[in-house]
Amino acid sequence: MNRTILLAARWLSTIFRPEFLPVVAFVVLFMFTYLSLLPWAFKLSILALIILGTIVLPRWTIRFWRRSRGWELRRLRLRQNRFFPYLIYILYYAFTLHMLKRFHLPHYMSSILIGALLIQGSCALINTKWKISMHCAGAGGAIGALIAYSFLFFFNPIWWLSLLILISGLVGSSRMLLRQHNLWQVIAGTLLGVIGGFIGITFF
Repeated sequence: MNRTILLAARWLSTIFRPEFLPVVAFVVLFMFTYLSLLPWAFKLSILALIILGTIVLPRWTIRFWRRSRGWELRRLRLRQNRFFPYLIYILYYAFTLHMLKRFHLPHYMSSILIGALLIQGSCALINTKWKISMHCAGAGGAIGALIAYSFLFFFNPIWWLSLLILISGLVGSSRMLLRQHNLWQVIAGTLLGVIGGFIGITFF
């Protein structure tokens, strides 16, 4: 296979990691909604909390756990070894959600993490029997959240939706090119993400 294509696939898998999506969602809300009027100090403190609780602390904890067991990184890609990392992310996301509640943020902001928790919990349960693409679930979650926000804020999401569908397709393709998932695992992850993202924003 062309090395350039594989390099692009690795780049896409790195850039569009699912744990980055809550940060991106909050940045978008702070930039393109009335929340842009909030003080910069407040917005930065919220973003710092999100980055710490959804990216930094989970990754440090999983790295420490992996090294304490003497595992190479590739061992975490095996389905039977993925449950603990899922659990770590779920616990940190739940803690971050609890901390956000103390800021008394609007419901539609904290529900970003509720949607992420729904997706992660579903992936963790499915993963006990069958490997599913968390990358694609994250991309699908962004699509579901966008659709939910279009109903909440009464805007036409077609251009953003087209962009997210394109990105989702690229992410799914990259996971298959890297032989991390097959087509059905990619499709299942995307659909689960769309449903989880929409439900998390709309009903919780």
